[in-house]
Amino acid sequence: MRLFFMGSPEFAVPSLRAVVEAGHEVVAVYTQPDRPAGRGQKLAPPAVKAVALEYGLDVRQPRSISAPDVVEEIRGMAPEIGVIAAYGQLLKQRLLDVPPLGILNVHASLLPRWRGASPVAAAILAGDAESGATIMRVQLELDAGPILAQVRVPIERDEDTTGTLTEKIADAGAGLLVDVLPRYVSGELVPVEQDASLVTYAPQLKKADALLDFERDDAETVSRKVRAYNPWPGAYAYLGSEPLRILECTPLQHNFKDKPGTVFAFAGVGETPEYDAGFGVVCASGEIAVERIQAAGGRPMLAAAWLNGHRHAIGKRLRAS
Repeated sequence: MRLFFMGSPEFAVPSLRAVVEAGHEVVAVYTQPDRPAGRGQKLAPPAVKAVALEYGLDVRQPRSISAPDVVEEIRGMAPEIGVIAAYGQLLKQRLLDVPPLGILNVHASLLPRWRGASPVAAAILAGDAESGATIMRVQLELDAGPILAQVRVPIERDEDTTGTLTEKIADAGAGLLVDVLPRYVSGELVPVEQDASLVTYAPQLKKADALLDFERDDAETVSRKVRAYNPWPGAYAYLGSEPLRILECTPLQHNFKDKPGTVFAFAGVGETPEYDAGFGVVCASGEIAVERIQAAGGRPMLAAAWLNGHRHAIGKRLRAS
C-alpha cells in the first residue's frame, strides 16, 4: 500500500514500525512539532519522529495537518490510504477526502466503549476486565467511525498502569493494523457501524483529576486511581502543605478505625508481613498499602525508605486539600 502515517507519542511507534516492516510504502510521516520537555525545557521531538528518521522516512511537522496547503501537499503524494495512531489533532473533512480508501485509526479501546483522549486510563478507573485496540475508518465525529477489527487485551488487576497497559495495546494494535490493511483493501473486511447505545467517553486527563480523596474513596477506588494516573499526572494527596505522589499501592481490608487519610506503620500487623517496614493509609472503606512514592521535588522511592526519614508522618492525615 502507498500510505501516509500520522502519529506522535510512543503509542504510535509500534504501528509505524509494523507498516514499514510489512513492506508498505510510507510516502510521509506526519507528527507534532518538537516541544519543550524536561526540567531544562529543551525542544524534544515526538517519539515517532526519531523512529521515522531511523527508517529514512520523510518527516513533516505542520502546526495543522488539515491546513489547506498541507492537504494539497498530501494530495500531491497520491496516497491510497492514511493511517493515524494518537496523532494529537482532529482531522477535517478535506483531509479525510484525500486518500481514496480513507484513513484508518488505531484506537486504544474496544469501541464504542471509551471514545476520546484517555481511553486506557478510563478503562482502569472503571475496573474493566479488558481493553484492547480498534481499527476503524475515521470520520468527522470523534472516534465514531465504522469498525474494521478489534483485538482484546486483558487488564491485570492491581498490576497494570496506564503506562504498562498502553504498551500492550500499542503492540496488539500494530499487529492488528498490518493484518487489516490487505484484507480491507481486498474487500474481505467491511466496516461495521458502532452501536450508539453502547458509547462511553474518556475525556482528556487533567492534573486535578489525580487528587486523591481518602474521605470519599474506598481502597479499591484509590488503587485504581493510582494505576490509572501512572505515569501522568500521578495520583497525589497533601501531607500538610506538601503534595505526596503515590506511585504504587495495594488495596487492603483491615478496617482500621482511624479517620480516612490517616498514615499508619505496618509494624506488628501480622497479616501483612511484606509491608512491615512500609506504611498504609486509611480509606473511606479499607486501606491501601503504599509501596512507592514521590515527595515534592524528590525522586520516586520505596515507601519504606521514605518513612525511615519521615516517622513524624505516622498518625497524620493525607488530605485532598
